[in-house]
Amino acid sequence: MLLRHLLFSLLTLLTAAHAHALTADEVKGMALGETEARVEALAKAAAVADDKTAAFIQALGDDAVKTKGDKVFVVKDDKAFDPITGAETPLPADAEDVINPNLMRSEIDNALAALKLFSKDEKQRRDAIKTLGGDNDEARLPLIEKAYAAETVPELKNQLELMRSAILLGSSDKAKRLAAAAQLAGSKNPATKTVLIERLGTEADADVKVALQAALAKVEASLEWGNKLGAIFSGISLGSILLLVALGLAITYGLMGVINMAHGELMMIGAYATYVVQGLFQRYLPGLFDWYLLAAVPVAFMASALMGAALERGVIRFLYGRPLETLLATWGISLMLQQLVRSIFGAQNVGVENPVWMSGGVQVLGNLSLPYNRLVIIVFAVAVLLGVAWLISRTRLGLFVRGVTQNRPIASCMGVNTARVDTYAFALGSGIAGLAGCALSQVGNVGPDLGQGYIVDSFMVVVLGGVGQLAGTVYAALGLGILNKFLEGWTGAVLAKIAVLVFIIIFIQKRPQGIFAMKGRSAEA
Repeated sequence: MLLRHLLFSLLTLLTAAHAHALTADEVKGMALGETEARVEALAKAAAVADDKTAAFIQALGDDAVKTKGDKVFVVKDDKAFDPITGAETPLPADAEDVINPNLMRSEIDNALAALKLFSKDEKQRRDAIKTLGGDNDEARLPLIEKAYAAETVPELKNQLELMRSAILLGSSDKAKRLAAAAQLAGSKNPATKTVLIERLGTEADADVKVALQAALAKVEASLEWGNKLGAIFSGISLGSILLLVALGLAITYGLMGVINMAHGELMMIGAYATYVVQGLFQRYLPGLFDWYLLAAVPVAFMASALMGAALERGVIRFLYGRPLETLLATWGISLMLQQLVRSIFGAQNVGVENPVWMSGGVQVLGNLSLPYNRLVIIVFAVAVLLGVAWLISRTRLGLFVRGVTQNRPIASCMGVNTARVDTYAFALGSGIAGLAGCALSQVGNVGPDLGQGYIVDSFMVVVLGGVGQLAGTVYAALGLGILNKFLEGWTGAVLAKIAVLVFIIIFIQKRPQGIFAMKGRSAEA
């Protein structure tokens, strides 16, 4: 079999101590003659390949080889070169292209992949594994085992292990299939499950089927913890986003009693502020682009805070104590802000890129990967939460906000400028919404409708946690995030949302004050 002969020849290449120089006979054999003869010549040349041999095989794959009689030319940039010496040579006007039938082209691709399987360049090895992974020919086994022993990158090593096992599972030898099933039983690679399921669908031998089923059960059991931890991490990630979104609302709604339906649009402003900062860095400071997010955070906060202060002074200060009017007014403002953004940036979503240090992730288990951007957002949410808690409990502004919230007339009698405190508090809540928008820009596209997908969830978090209670907001955000992700695994995203909403309705009926009740002497408390 020609493929088997080629692969064993390539294995000989990998263990050879000295490379053989490309000869004229090898060049003619690979470029001229019948397809089967060319394949054999390719196998022989590849078995002792040097750099020039590899370059010529690559030229064959690129359809950059021409012939005239028994002369062979490599064409590059409209110039002809001798494949042996590399010297430029005149190209005859009637030179013909070398035609590679499908069989020859397949063998060229396999030869190039095998030559790159031991490359020092990780990307080349990755591409080679991808090329060789489509066919489970048993003749590749020695080559795969050799590459597996030499590979140092865990991800690529796992892929080679899967290739090896898939080849053995397709063997005509029953003993090899049984051995492969036993070996895969200890794998923690999630792709192993797919390989076993596919093989179960085609396996005819009863004993091997039993072994495959046992291996599949063990693999699923080993992956179960990774799935559970992954659901918990996804829930914490979603909870951290909900926490960022709801923190600002906990101030404007929980402490001030304003039903701000434009809260989502204040998030959107923070996200677009991040987009603008990204564009400025790309244009004026490309060398510092990876740090644009550090500049975008305060810009997003200030943009949303200033917009919030303007809304409070221009509209909302006339509507305190009238929650229905604030709902209608802020809903109209939200529509106006959406249209304003569409007029400036367009109706299409815009992309905000992750800095390099937020790209990629860390592999914890075989089936659990933690993306860096999600980890950074979790840390960012914790930092914002601690900052807000310190501001509310330890600063003069926080004291005034708490005093005005608990008893506005007495605070005013004590000399507190309640109107100014209202403006500061609303601006603070709006600025936190801008920080949420900045964070959301790192996990999805930014568009005029960005805030609409979170406004309902953020109100649910605040109400469930207890109006005006930061601790309740934290518990509610993380609880809803984790509950939602676990339910998604059983029921799907839509039914999970419905189940969470039903849970909140029932909970609020049983405990209207939320998880944490506001402390006080009034009957409502």
